[in-house]
Amino acid sequence: MSENIQVGSVLTGKVTGIQPYGAFVALDENTQGLVHISEITHGYVKDVNEHLTVGDEVKVKVLSIDEAAGKIGLSIRATEEAPEQPQRAKKPRSAKRPAAVVQYQDDSAQGFNTLKDKLQEWINQSDMAKK
Repeated sequence: MSENIQVGSVLTGKVTGIQPYGAFVALDENTQGLVHISEITHGYVKDVNEHLTVGDEVKVKVLSIDEAAGKIGLSIRATEEAPEQPQRAKKPRSAKRPAAVVQYQDDSAQGFNTLKDKLQEWINQSDMAKK
């Protein structure tokens, strides 16, 4: 790999190949890197071919260099200013519903009891409500 290429440097290169996952860019005669599809432009890229063609000259920023694998990660969008996001209107918050109010006929019966303990009481309350 070329010694003059360092992480963070901005270079001009030529697109040499396009794949579904990104574009290969030649930085010099012996060195090329990959611009991943997510690094082509700000926003969603469905098809690389809609943004780049083989032979295009592009300005790229070096994101990573893996000497052992011989790979260079590049970004086109890192050389561009992000588009301004339109202000979205805030939705009014919905009013919270009041919590359900549970009334007991016998206040002493409140507390943590097992279902088995409360079952007969509920049956009795249900029968009294039907009358």
